[in-house]
Amino acid sequence: MSYRVWIDPSAIAELKGTPGHVRQRLKRAMLALGTDPRPPDSKPLEWPPEHFEPRRLKLRNWRIVYVVDDDVSWVWVLAVRKRPPYDYGDIAALFRQLS
Repeated sequence: MSYRVWIDPSAIAELKGTPGHVRQRLKRAMLALGTDPRPPDSKPLEWPPEHFEPRRLKLRNWRIVYVVDDDVSWVWVLAVRKRPPYDYGDIAALFRQLS
């Protein structure tokens, strides 16, 4: 089953600020979510259950925050963050935009 991958404009802007070699790895990882939305490097995020599943994908010091909706077969990439210092403090604001 394939999923449609939608990358939020704010995540695209964040991606443009990453170093070139990292940017390419992040792009490939985001597009690969279309064939496997739950790769082994990903982890579910704690958030009140909705009709979507919030997750994060770890790529070295970078995190891709996204949601999976199996009902409509889509993956929505919400953010690309560097860790540290990213601590998921804005997670509520990221998920509010889904409503």
